Amino acid sequence: MGLRTTISERQRRLGYELKHLREQAGFSAGEAAERIGMGRAQLSQIETAKTTILTERLHELCRLYGCTDATYVEALVAMSEATGKGWWTAHRKHMEPGALDLAELESEALKIRTHEPLFIPGLFQTADYARAIFTSPRLGFDNIEECLKFRMERQRILTLDDPPSVHAVIHEAALHMRFGGADVVREQLLRLIELARLPNVTIQIYPFSAQAYAALSGNFAHFVPHETKLGTVVLEAPLGSRYLTEQSHLLEYAALFDRLTESALAPIDVSLAPDAHSVKDSLALIQHLLYTL
Repeated sequence: MGLRTTISERQRRLGYELKHLREQAGFSAGEAAERIGMGRAQLSQIETAKTTILTERLHELCRLYGCTDATYVEALVAMSEATGKGWWTAHRKHMEPGALDLAELESEALKIRTHEPLFIPGLFQTADYARAIFTSPRLGFDNIEECLKFRMERQRILTLDDPPSVHAVIHEAALHMRFGGADVVREQLLRLIELARLPNVTIQIYPFSAQAYAALSGNFAHFVPHETKLGTVVLEAPLGSRYLTEQSHLLEYAALFDRLTESALAPIDVSLAPDAHSVKDSLALIQHLLYTL
């Protein structure tokens, strides 16, 4: 079987996990390969995600490494056997691998926890707001129509029969950013209120008056699958996304998100009677901004 020329984040993560298990067990690549009758080069190629691993071999390695967590092992098997195909497959010719990896992470997530200091999260953006971002001359987006179509299709995950829970903390600064005119901003703010009606969506606004955690954290998204050990934190930057998978990093960002939610305004809740809203909740702030547009 030939070596992969393109490696997805899921494939890379599986290799990382197997290498981590081996190192924790104290085996060199040569020793582990010899114990299960595999060539050292082949094991190295598996750990670097350049080639696949048979399910039987994966189980052999986990037994060798003393991994007895059946749920975790089955999650590794699922990662190994996954085809990587989904609705995003149709966009492979036009979208960068990072965008496809993001869609696959979203599709496997039980929970998505995201913080955005300057943009409305992509899962919540209206088409006009997203287009205004994609057409901003200094942001340098190509294939604008394909990017827009892809972003809108990503949002279908919010209304699936069994959708992930999505909790977003959006800095107040993002609500003031003028991507498009006043009408575009108004539509986007109303969209946030509409999405907050979904039982699986929680939206909090982080006000300028709150503590400095938001300024220190930057933007990130924490994808939590059914097997929490295989969660991923994605940091987006102009030169590409960074994927954090070490348990210490996952715990750090989980704690950071908890601090953000504690300092942010109460979530948008349109079910409350008007007189039940505090003047300092997320809905009140958005309504104030709508009034000023």
